[in-house]
Amino acid sequence: QVQLVESGGGLVQPGGSLRLSCAVSGSRFSVYAVGWCRQAPGKQRELVATITSGGRTYYADSVKGRFIISRGNAYNTVYLQMNSLKPEDTAVYYCAADSLIDRLFTGPTYSGQGTQVTVSS
Repeated sequence: QVQLVESGGGLVQPGGSLRLSCAVSGSRFSVYAVGWCRQAPGKQRELVATITSGGRTYYADSVKGRFIISRGNAYNTVYLQMNSLKPEDTAVYYCAADSLIDRLFTGPTYSGQGTQVTVSS
């Protein structure tokens, strides 16, 4: 089993920045890829960024150039640095993990409880 706990959400003004953290615990050896998803009210969940154990990253077009995903050396924490935030970035952000990166797009095995990010003036 893998446990994921998100933190770092909050209220920020447009153009501001936030850094989300995902604490990864449990059977970390079974985790190959970790990603951040988000879901806004009335919208489908969107995968915005992923990182593999080898450091390979992926970004959705909607956040490319503004968000940066990174991980700690022991792969026990994954971060999402969010810059130049827009009101449309408002959503609940979830950390997700799986042994197969494709599953992060279709339905990850492990997911956290989420943290709210609100971008508003």
